[in-house]
Amino acid sequence: MSDSQVTIKLTSDEALVLSHWLEKLQMTDLSRVVDDQAVWAPIHRIAGALDKALPELFASDYHQQLEAARQRLRSED
Repeated sequence: MSDSQVTIKLTSDEALVLSHWLEKLQMTDLSRVVDDQAVWAPIHRIAGALDKALPELFASDYHQQLEAARQRLRSED
């Protein structure tokens, strides 16, 4: 088995929006959404890494920051 790692770079907006989506995903029955249990470990690892990297998650205006990030990402298309 290889010990190599993959690095993914996200903007702050991308990380915030993805973190929120992953949190919602993890609160569902993952087996209904993700048909391969092997995928669960990386989902949890990514979500945990984002949680550690995003102080915005604990801000009193979190939902406003999240919505602003969503709007900025939508306007990039």
